[in-house]
Amino acid sequence: MNNLESEISKPVVGNVRSFEILGVRVDGLTLNSAVARISEFIHSRKKSYVVLTGAHGIVEMQNDPELRAINNAADLVTPDGMPEVWLGRLHGIREIEKVYAPDIMMEVFRKSPEAGTRHFLYGGKAGVAEKLKRILEERFPGIEISGFFCPPFRPLEPAEKKEVVKLINSSRPDIVWCGLGCPKQERWMAEFRPLLDASVLIGVGAGFDFLSGERRRAPAWVKKSGFEWLFRLLDDPVHLWKRYVRVVPLFLLYLAAEKTGLRKSS
Repeated sequence: MNNLESEISKPVVGNVRSFEILGVRVDGLTLNSAVARISEFIHSRKKSYVVLTGAHGIVEMQNDPELRAINNAADLVTPDGMPEVWLGRLHGIREIEKVYAPDIMMEVFRKSPEAGTRHFLYGGKAGVAEKLKRILEERFPGIEISGFFCPPFRPLEPAEKKEVVKLINSSRPDIVWCGLGCPKQERWMAEFRPLLDASVLIGVGAGFDFLSGERRRAPAWVKKSGFEWLFRLLDDPVHLWKRYVRVVPLFLLYLAAEKTGLRKSS
């Protein structure tokens, strides 16, 4: 990870402004500007990866320098929650808005038939990626979902990694959507980015579940309120309570400690 560590402060190309939250880079984006940047990566054949960073990821990165380096070296880091949007505006970035998985996926998918963009779906529970493929092909006639793969819930063996690379590259996607959740998907993208021919890798967490109907999406007003985490917790308390009971207080505590000078971001 030495190369990643050396690129922690790497600026985003173009006019996108970046700022830091607890030492974690976030780019001041809108949905449209994020989609436009992804399109640029594809057309230039630039090997890129995109991280969608929210409070969960920021908390995880406080005690994980390697994960933080992966985030900060990404070609694009979108604000995946309203706290990131509010903090971005405090940094003077007025045009910033929440850019999270379901929205960015739908916008890219919507434009794909005309653009000829090819997609590979990697991750999700058994059967979810295949279900999402069918849904997308019905909703967007002409879309090219070139393949999908649901990996086991364990580290891949070396031989399995080679098979995954062969499977993805042989399907010739422009974008690989990685739905492994944070921090697994960030580590996966950092490891597989040099091995894959696709222009863009994008970590989308539970995006497959939301777009396939496996999980409910929050209403627009809830998303803008900053309480989508509470909606998701109430919708799936068994799987999410441990995360949010830990993440929400820690995020606020870290911010308060930094603001008062009791803690410095490394």
